[in-house]
Amino acid sequence: MRKPSFTTVMLIVGLLFLYLPMVILVIYSFNSSRLVTVWAGFSGRWYVELFRDRQILAAVWTSLRIAFFSASMAVCLGTLAAFVMTRFSRFRGKTVLSSMVTAPLVMPEVITGLSLLLLFVHMAQMVGWPADRGMVTIWIAHTTFCSAYVAVVVASRLREVDLSIEEAAMDLGAGPVKTFFHITLPVISPALAAGWLLAFTLSLDDW
Repeated sequence: MRKPSFTTVMLIVGLLFLYLPMVILVIYSFNSSRLVTVWAGFSGRWYVELFRDRQILAAVWTSLRIAFFSASMAVCLGTLAAFVMTRFSRFRGKTVLSSMVTAPLVMPEVITGLSLLLLFVHMAQMVGWPADRGMVTIWIAHTTFCSAYVAVVVASRLREVDLSIEEAAMDLGAGPVKTFFHITLPVISPALAAGWLLAFTLSLDDW
């Protein structure tokens, strides 16, 4: 019998370290006892109580809506930024633009949140918008930092795209728009999906 390699063992240990607490948490969610540390048998009473709580359900629905719209807008803005960073090799201010796009990746979220809050307050004083902080301002804030993650994911895929395929399509008569939708978009679609899911998860985690 072949012994598992060191890499396989470490992979199993790493997966157990990551997912075993989640499995235990799911199991104890069916605990009939009010005490988390005391097991009293399987029961679905807490899930029944959860779905009866309208406030919690309303909060979950709000979080899902914000995450969906933030991820969708982040994919659009992040993809545009990725195209600029990868397809336009030389232009004035590229380094500054790349730094601004990727800044939310390393900047603490508290700093980003406070900066946007101050921006919204000053905008409300100067132009009268936004009148208050609510869904729209949260959506803008989440889109701001999620776009950076999408830009990095999509840019890494765009750097691997063979440009000769796009050039061949244009040589055969396809315009830039048709080439994008028939050649480039299908090639980068896995990166777009991954970026959307990542942005959705980040937004849901922060709200």
